[in-house]
Amino acid sequence: MKRRLNLMLLSLVLGVSMGRAQKITLQFHPDKSFKIVQFTDTHIKADDPASGAAFKTMAEVLEIERPDLVVYTGDIVTGHPVEKGWKLATLPCIEREIPFAVVFGNHDDEDGVSRAQLTELMTRMPYSLLEPKVEDVYGYGNYVLEIKSAETNGNAAILYCMDSNAYSTMEGIDGYGWFHLSQVNWYLEQSRNQRQKNGKVLPALAFFHIPLPEYREAYANEKNPPVGVRFEDECAPDINTGMYAAMLHAGDVMGTFVGHDHVNDYMAYLNGIALTYGRFTGGGTTYGELPNGARVIVLTEGERAFSSWIRLGNGDKLLPVEFPADFISEE
Repeated sequence: MKRRLNLMLLSLVLGVSMGRAQKITLQFHPDKSFKIVQFTDTHIKADDPASGAAFKTMAEVLEIERPDLVVYTGDIVTGHPVEKGWKLATLPCIEREIPFAVVFGNHDDEDGVSRAQLTELMTRMPYSLLEPKVEDVYGYGNYVLEIKSAETNGNAAILYCMDSNAYSTMEGIDGYGWFHLSQVNWYLEQSRNQRQKNGKVLPALAFFHIPLPEYREAYANEKNPPVGVRFEDECAPDINTGMYAAMLHAGDVMGTFVGHDHVNDYMAYLNGIALTYGRFTGGGTTYGELPNGARVIVLTEGERAFSSWIRLGNGDKLLPVEFPADFISEE
């Protein structure tokens, strides 16, 4: 196994350019389904044996779920050697030829490798869908993924991947980062462009790392109680620049998916949007009292709805939910 792993890593080093030579199309299956697995907060340190639990869990989840797409929602590699860590983190996808998207967390660029350098690395890796920085838009990893219809070449669903940044950049304000106004405007422009391109508003999901401030309100929604656990306060930014309000205005995003808080895994409902955590995927290199696993999301073409559950590394399936039916059935 060690020899196989070394050979795979060597092939990645020698042939990273093959990723962009591939034309990767995301498309619904003939049965109208499209499955996404979200891995988050793996906190991989490539040479630390404590990372082994994360690698094992990712492999087990992918074997069980066999998704069409994996999304890594930040704090994936948090120790040296960084490049080796990312290659190991994405190896379970590459081995299985599964396309993957990446958004960065607040810890990913703390080990001497910048977001710009990480973006350059990831855009050259096979099966990676991460796109280069958008000019005049703050952050790295703001991009749109289109899911094609099973029957036509047209789009049937949209995925927004966004950089929720790291820490406050404003003097006198502590805490975590927030979406800058250029990112909010970028999202609104992309949403408007998609509506014009497709002739209608398509169902969309959004993936980023740090929860929006509205997660707190959503969890406290007594009329539509959340599904899942909350064992720590939401570590949202102190500044609210209106990304949630923009999503309400645009009308396409039906669910947001974050990580960041390792012992939260709930899905909550607020004004028609599912504000959702993934399940902590990491091993023993950081805190986390929940058995590690992943969130699974299944879209159905033509429906503004999705199914979701938590899949643990031991195979257990937890917290199945149908959105929005499980939240609005009694309204």
